[in-house]
Amino acid sequence: MTGFAGAAEDDDDDWGDKPTEACGVFGVYAPGQPVAHLTYDGLYALQHRGQESAGMAVSDGDFITVDKDMGLVTNVFNDYKLAALPGYLAIGHTRYSTTGSSTYRAAQPVHRSAGRSDSPSTFALAHNGNLTNTEALAADAMMLPGMIASDSELIAELVVQAFPAHARNDERELEMTLEAVAPRLHGAFSLVVMDEAHLIGLRDPNGFRPLCLGRLESGWVLASETPALDVVGAHFVREVEPGEMVVIDASGVRSHHPFPSERLDPRLCLFEFVYFARPDSLLYGREVHGARQRMGEHLADQAPVDADLVMGVPETALPAAEGYARRSGIPYGQGLIKNRYIGRTFISPHQSQRDRGVRRKLNPLKENIAGKRVVVVDDSIVRGTTSRAIVRMLREAGAAEVHFRVMSPPYRWPCFYGMDTGTRAELLAANMTVGEIQDYLGVDTLAYLTIDNLQAAVGAPGAGFCSACLTGEYPVEVPVTLHKGVLEGNDMPAPDLV
Repeated sequence: MTGFAGAAEDDDDDWGDKPTEACGVFGVYAPGQPVAHLTYDGLYALQHRGQESAGMAVSDGDFITVDKDMGLVTNVFNDYKLAALPGYLAIGHTRYSTTGSSTYRAAQPVHRSAGRSDSPSTFALAHNGNLTNTEALAADAMMLPGMIASDSELIAELVVQAFPAHARNDERELEMTLEAVAPRLHGAFSLVVMDEAHLIGLRDPNGFRPLCLGRLESGWVLASETPALDVVGAHFVREVEPGEMVVIDASGVRSHHPFPSERLDPRLCLFEFVYFARPDSLLYGREVHGARQRMGEHLADQAPVDADLVMGVPETALPAAEGYARRSGIPYGQGLIKNRYIGRTFISPHQSQRDRGVRRKLNPLKENIAGKRVVVVDDSIVRGTTSRAIVRMLREAGAAEVHFRVMSPPYRWPCFYGMDTGTRAELLAANMTVGEIQDYLGVDTLAYLTIDNLQAAVGAPGAGFCSACLTGEYPVEVPVTLHKGVLEGNDMPAPDLV
């Protein structure tokens, strides 16, 4: 799945001032159920994780049919298309690119034929994450730049190359091939894979990106987040463990562990709690909404201020603003209204156009703000463009003071595990002190939540997290040549690690 922030941004990534999402994956094995419709509902629940393209692959037991296109789930599918996708087994994908371009060719699921030339097997694959050894794998597979569009397509090609030339009596070729290929992959990858009769989920040994298992009355579901289980009526069973492969077929669910034990090191992305995941998602047994409220409470303890109103920047930061208000005793209220009907936006080279873009999405409630000392809570500051425009907007609405509080530490390092942030040169906190950022934004005070308080707010004792974007400590080695265009042979610069 792997985009480079600075190209297209989604609805909540106003003008490049937020990290862009990881992708969303979904899979369902449910004989007798309308699996295409279930997949549509599951992808709709995961739309926040990727808005560039959407797709699904459906098997009726004999053939796999794939339908995918650029755009939102509602743009790609309708009742007529879903009716033309009969079957009992399906996978689906919503994409934001983090390796490879935003093109139809890179849309998922990836569909391939493998095995015997006279009677080939077919499979489909969908990927959430970002491989870190993409270049080495492509070289090993003798894939020249431009031959494949994404690291997801690279994984599929590796499966094709490793697929047995002769059929097994138990029809477990795909399962056995994935077990052989998986240890060669490094980085972040939560996969859903299918052939005509099997649904497989695979999570990298660090568990950077989430993947969970759910139970239907007559089947099973795999999904990036638990709300996708809820919407299709599935009962949450458990998270797929880091380094685990689950195989679902007519016999039930089987679990395999294809990675060597020394590679198992659970490191769920901490920003899933801060920004990516839906507030109603369960991660590490914790509901994200409550964690975000606790982030606000810790912020209030860590960075108190005399003020008249606490407000959040829609949507992610609203629970944290509630927590800040509750702990501080300052009244909570709305200060910004978000237009929910604006689709994708693009970064403009001109500040005036960027400001107009923010105004199209956000508008101040002047009566709530005028003459008030306002505490503004936001989830993160990446480039500062949106934050600066919001402060200007509040000043124009008559705010007497603006105190900015951020529910995560300063964002100083690029992510290579499925999150799109760009280079260090593009990250505000990598190039300015907190005091300089305060002056740049034009706020009266600025405070970020500390990493210790962030982890305390998440409240999962003993759980492992990746916080590389905040600390610069990368759990998996990152080649200095890694960048979004690594498979395309272009001249895009590699992110600076120093």
